[in-house]
Amino acid sequence: MRLNTLTLTALTFIVHSNAQYFSDGWTPGQAVPTVVPPASSFEPKTAPLTPPREGESRFSLSNILSTGPVAQLFNRLGVNITERLEAARANSEIWDNRIPLITDDNFNDVIVNEVLTEDEEKDRVWLLIITTSSAQGSGISLYADKQFDEAYNTTLIENDLPHVRWGRLDYMNVTHITTKWAVWSAPMLVAVSDRGRTLRFWRATQIRLRAEPLREYFKSGMWEHTPPWQTSFAPGGNREFVMEWQAIIMTKYYNIIRIVPRWALYILTGLLGSLVMNLVHSGGKPKATKPGPDPRAAGAVKSTASGTNTAVAPSGTSATPVKGKGKKGRKQPVG
Repeated sequence: MRLNTLTLTALTFIVHSNAQYFSDGWTPGQAVPTVVPPASSFEPKTAPLTPPREGESRFSLSNILSTGPVAQLFNRLGVNITERLEAARANSEIWDNRIPLITDDNFNDVIVNEVLTEDEEKDRVWLLIITTSSAQGSGISLYADKQFDEAYNTTLIENDLPHVRWGRLDYMNVTHITTKWAVWSAPMLVAVSDRGRTLRFWRATQIRLRAEPLREYFKSGMWEHTPPWQTSFAPGGNREFVMEWQAIIMTKYYNIIRIVPRWALYILTGLLGSLVMNLVHSGGKPKATKPGPDPRAAGAVKSTASGTNTAVAPSGTSATPVKGKGKKGRKQPVG
């Protein structure tokens, strides 16, 4: 009995404590309310924009691509743009940011049209490294980048190569320059002089990729003993236009391909591969061959004009021809 009393008391307390959240409603004799309560509005929650990194504007390209509807569009296309940008930032932190990044867009402004005096133009040399660290992140290209940055840092401290400028080309994001120079592999060192008209190339296996030997190589002037590229396709050659047109075509092709989703490239290449294989393996319609004599026809029964049947024996055997049945139905030998 006591337990039931305690239960009823607890329920009464709960009802009275929650009664303040409910309206009593309209009762007879009460004036009709004229003030309509405002309808509740729903405000969707928006995720705050990712704060930009230090030194990076909120309206920079990387910040715009990683937030808002642009990022959602890339996600629907199967591209994790945030992951791509983070990977690019991580790779860019490997390099010394004091070394300018030479691209297809700024090559003419930075190197070809550099503002120089007559004496500076005569001595100016741009030492460029073509690297693939942004795509691989390891191997000999990463080692070459590290030694190149150390040599550049020591040069700034010693100030012993005032006529040399340092630059870096990302092989995976530069198309026009590398195609025009016929560079199809990396890492590679390039010495650019005469405002881009004289080029000297060194592969990673042709030069000591160590910081101090690299500096000494250019301090002593030994780099000038390497013959420059002076073929008809080189800058200033009578067939330079061929490399220029090839570079333009390859750049346009790359600019189109890089915006196509990867799944669409898989489908397109699969269709093209299937079409090429069908064309290669199709030999046309086979020629109709005249059927030869059937060897079994040698023992067939031939019909004669007289209405008699004669059995023809196969080749290599002898047989006695037999007349057809007579009136009495008996077989009679011939002769």
